[in-house]
Amino acid sequence: MAFVFLLFAVIGEVFGSTMLKLSDGFRKLSASLGVVAGYGIAFYLLSLALKTLALGTVYAIWAGLGTALTAVIGVLLFKEKLNVRKGVGIAGIILGVILLNASGSH
Repeated sequence: MAFVFLLFAVIGEVFGSTMLKLSDGFRKLSASLGVVAGYGIAFYLLSLALKTLALGTVYAIWAGLGTALTAVIGVLLFKEKLNVRKGVGIAGIILGVILLNASGSH
């Protein structure tokens, strides 16, 4: 169940980051509220995951997947450029998370 909490914490963080972009420097109320909600949910679920999983594992997965998914959202939603370096970087982050999980450190 801890990994489910962690997955939804990642989704909450990505949602909060996306709303941060849309908030226009906190000038748009609905997007600004989305930032608070997204990060609030993310940190709450992260705390639940940390009850049973190792801090290093949780943080690496949360930060790594959050970064990769946020980059993908930037490309898909905000039409940011995807070049070979960015693609390799995203793949490297995802591979690192997979290797971390495979190491059995949790």
